Amino acid sequence: MPDSPPARKPFALSAYLAAARSRSSATPPTAARPGGALVWMHAHDKAVLRTLASIGARLRCQRPEISVLLTWPATLGPQRLPDGLLGQPLGPDGAGEAQGFAAHWRPQIGLWTGALLHPALLSRLHDKGTRLACIAPEMWRVPSPIWMPDCTTATLDLFDLLFAGDEPGWRRLRRLGLPVDRLRRSGPLIETAPTLDCRRTLHEEMAQLLSGRPCWLAARVRADEAGDILRAHARAIRLAHRLLLFMVPASREDGRAIATLLRESPLRGAYWDDGDMPDENTQVLLTEDASELGLWYRLAPVTFLGGSLRPGPGGEDPLQAAAHGTALLYGPNVGRYLSSYSRLAEAGAARIVRDSDTLATAVSHLVAPDHAAAMAHAGWDVVSQGAALTDEIIALVCDTVDAEPEPA
Repeated sequence: MPDSPPARKPFALSAYLAAARSRSSATPPTAARPGGALVWMHAHDKAVLRTLASIGARLRCQRPEISVLLTWPATLGPQRLPDGLLGQPLGPDGAGEAQGFAAHWRPQIGLWTGALLHPALLSRLHDKGTRLACIAPEMWRVPSPIWMPDCTTATLDLFDLLFAGDEPGWRRLRRLGLPVDRLRRSGPLIETAPTLDCRRTLHEEMAQLLSGRPCWLAARVRADEAGDILRAHARAIRLAHRLLLFMVPASREDGRAIATLLRESPLRGAYWDDGDMPDENTQVLLTEDASELGLWYRLAPVTFLGGSLRPGPGGEDPLQAAAHGTALLYGPNVGRYLSSYSRLAEAGAARIVRDSDTLATAVSHLVAPDHAAAMAHAGWDVVSQGAALTDEIIALVCDTVDAEPEPA
């Protein structure tokens, strides 16, 4: 698409852009631009980056021909992204940065988050034909000296769409005089997770086989925490003798080590990968891979998420488990997903345990259906809060890519 016809910019924005020409450095691109459509998403902090990465991964699953570029402030340092997503830090807002970014990446659509706006970059992309959307925070600012005219409103006017997460946010945007047809009421921008696939006939068969038997799941377990989990289960069985534990390891290597540990324990085990089905005497059902994790999440009213009892792994994503309607237990080492665990714990959907004794106590309490159901419902509420905005963002990207040619 050729550049849009020159338009007279508001004085405040013109003054900012004139000053931005003195800031001519540019962050080198981290990768070649793939062919075809590209969507750009900017995150202002690590929590939002994780949320946008989740949206990007979902988008790539639905439309693998669309490339996704994530950016973040250079002050955050290097960041790890899911496979299939592009990423690079974003330097200070200057003419060189804006021109280099727009010329290299040429996104069809850009999504901006955070209060600190980059008028030079946003203006350049707008002029090049990139459609721009903003997840509106509580207030905005631009990186300009206090003596310079405020170009906040003029910068926000560059966006084709602005999403207000709540009613006060909507009113703030209206007070700025932005056209109402560009404003959208939305839910909060929070991380969500899709449910895993599950074979319906297998789920029905297993549900009938268990016929109301109490059960719980230990998901993505590491070998070094499996002993604590088995001891917790042995203790919980004293209060609920029919209690069944599903164990799903984090890897096949962990699975082989856990299988050895189970065979050496007094607990009666069955081995899913060998074709075993649980009977009334089975106390632990072990699988050595996670291919059926969606099944176990649906069958178990209570789930302990592994990688959390010992330092190192940093825990597993709790939102994926919560999306399946299971009450969550987790250990103290969940640094990778601390914000998600905190949100679920505050909502009453997740509970921390410290060792095998506290895990056994929590499981014994939660296998009562009413207790687990209350936690599971709270978890579902948390996960679903951000679903509407996530769906709207994905639909916006797909509609834009289908309707708009690649910017020049």
